[in-house]
Amino acid sequence: MADKEIMATGRRKTSIAVVKLVKGKGRIFVNGKTLKNYIGNRPAIEMLVYRPLVLTDNQEKYDVKVKAVGGGIVAQCGAMRHGISRALVKVNEEYKNVLRLEGLLTRDPRVKERKKYGRKRARKRFQFSKR
Repeated sequence: MADKEIMATGRRKTSIAVVKLVKGKGRIFVNGKTLKNYIGNRPAIEMLVYRPLVLTDNQEKYDVKVKAVGGGIVAQCGAMRHGISRALVKVNEEYKNVLRLEGLLTRDPRVKERKKYGRKRARKRFQFSKR
């Protein structure tokens, strides 16, 4: 990998994150902001995003540039994690087993269920009155 960027796409719920891995110092930029500024004071979510880099011991080898769209911040962070994992596998195929065991290469298929007619939400019913 000679000064080229590795690209990958990650998804979660309705969020899509296009991830670029570039040689660097371990910084993560999301939509032009640093990760800390983008997600605010949420260390648990920050750890979620850094997880693939920590597992493969790359937290200070690559800068990550992300363009995230759709969904909320937590879903976008899940999409980033998925995208970073896929990009790392493109960098080195040996990372695949480590990331697969942690479940980071699997796209989380859970999405919000559609609302049904005659109901308040997907499954919630209106209050039933016998009399």
